[in-house]
Amino acid sequence: MFVLGLQGSPRVKGNTSILLSTFLTEAERLGAQTKYLDVAKRNISPCQECGVCEQKGFCPIDDDMQEVYPLLRHADIIVMATPIFFYGVTAQLKALIDRSQALWSRRYVLGLTDPGREWRRGFLLAVGATKGKNLFEGVNLTAKYFFDAVGASFDGSLAFKQIEGPGDITNHPTALEDAKERARTLVAPFLDRKKVLFVCTENACRSQMASAFAQRHAGDRIEAISAGSAPAKEINPLMIEVMGEKGIDMAFRKPKTIEAVASHGKPDLIISMGCGDACPFFPDVPNEEWDLEDPAGKPISLMREIRDDIEKRIKDL
Repeated sequence: MFVLGLQGSPRVKGNTSILLSTFLTEAERLGAQTKYLDVAKRNISPCQECGVCEQKGFCPIDDDMQEVYPLLRHADIIVMATPIFFYGVTAQLKALIDRSQALWSRRYVLGLTDPGREWRRGFLLAVGATKGKNLFEGVNLTAKYFFDAVGASFDGSLAFKQIEGPGDITNHPTALEDAKERARTLVAPFLDRKKVLFVCTENACRSQMASAFAQRHAGDRIEAISAGSAPAKEINPLMIEVMGEKGIDMAFRKPKTIEAVASHGKPDLIISMGCGDACPFFPDVPNEEWDLEDPAGKPISLMREIRDDIEKRIKDL
């Protein structure tokens, strides 16, 4: 499983950073993969309100946000961490939030649903300098709509008042332990899932469809990962099209090597779809072979047949 932390403070190693790092360290201790993304150090331009995302589903601005979209889609848990600036998030984090309009558009304008949407969780960590009664109302509302845009439920927040000076959060009587406890609560259900590795040759069609259907139908019970014995540079556009006919959004996925996914732990089951002698072998891991024709370079009608066959097999699985 994968936890993405969005660190929104421009202050280096400040209270927000300490709080988020505590959360991620506990998640790692439990067995999760994590990524700490220092938003203030990324080149993320503000939204230009050009309207392209609502027409095509992608943002045309070529900057670091293009690397963030796949991370948001890959994450099982997204943790947004920010200090309070004028009752809201920092400007750096707000730019990232505004640019998530591309993901909102894919769901609410183009009618495509990310298969991980139902299971993904979002959580807010916030610190504020004052003790105002309504200090966190604005940021909670922003978090709610941001998480909806990127395809995650809003599973609550930890917010601490009168945290301003360097290291104040470490002197709080419960803050760091509270962060660890929420990490344990959020991460635990994902660790109970069975890990299924779907493998084909290019990781551009069959294994990508299988992992998406597994996410959609059983993401609470299966951690679906996919790889290829000879990965293509990009996923197959016809596959994206036929999955879109089912309302399933395959955007921001990239083919991966077997070695890359194997480095993150042994699966509970391997399902091979035509990778031949290059299929991975793990001692004591069952390997099931699905005899599916490779639809690459074939008519779209075959791609649809393979898609429907895979969905049926996933439901049976």
